[in-house]
Amino acid sequence: MSKMRISVLASGGGTDFQSVIDAVESGYLEDSEIVQLIAGKDGIGAAERAEKHGIKVKAITKANYPDMNERMNEVAAALAEEDTDLVVLAGYLSIVAPQVIKKYDHRIINIHPALLPKHGGKDCYGMNVHRMVLEAGDTESGATVHYVNEGIDSGNIILQSHVPVLEGDTPEDLAARVLETEHIILPAAIRMIEKAREK
Repeated sequence: MSKMRISVLASGGGTDFQSVIDAVESGYLEDSEIVQLIAGKDGIGAAERAEKHGIKVKAITKANYPDMNERMNEVAAALAEEDTDLVVLAGYLSIVAPQVIKKYDHRIINIHPALLPKHGGKDCYGMNVHRMVLEAGDTESGATVHYVNEGIDSGNIILQSHVPVLEGDTPEDLAARVLETEHIILPAAIRMIEKAREK
């Protein structure tokens, strides 16, 4: 069987993206290859990481395509052009439109910095999530890898990892702890998908 062709979509520094690059290069993801990064913003760290590792970068941004439909049509075209098998959202800050979700049903995954279904949905991204966890008085948080459907953060859960919330934590403290576990479970979830594909 040919390798699973992964397209990654990111809008920021790309540390989750890096965890996937490292997993491919180390052989942990032995049956996968990253065929492109679709950058949601210009000049992001994720694009620098891609270039450093010889991964093609395509920028499809709100600045270039203010109309969401047009932007998502460009994303769909880029995914098709690279014969994408799996779409990985790694800190991608745009809602993925239904036309892309339908075409890649059960082939788009996202990493979310909380234990879904808690602290998911509209406005639950970045530091907002960690503030919500602390304000709720939760004793633990974590990360979730899930399939993307037409709801927000509501697709089937593939993998979760728990981290403690410590006394005196700031949102930044909690974010750093959660990010560490994101870097473990995102490659692990992709490996699960790899193995299921082989069956």
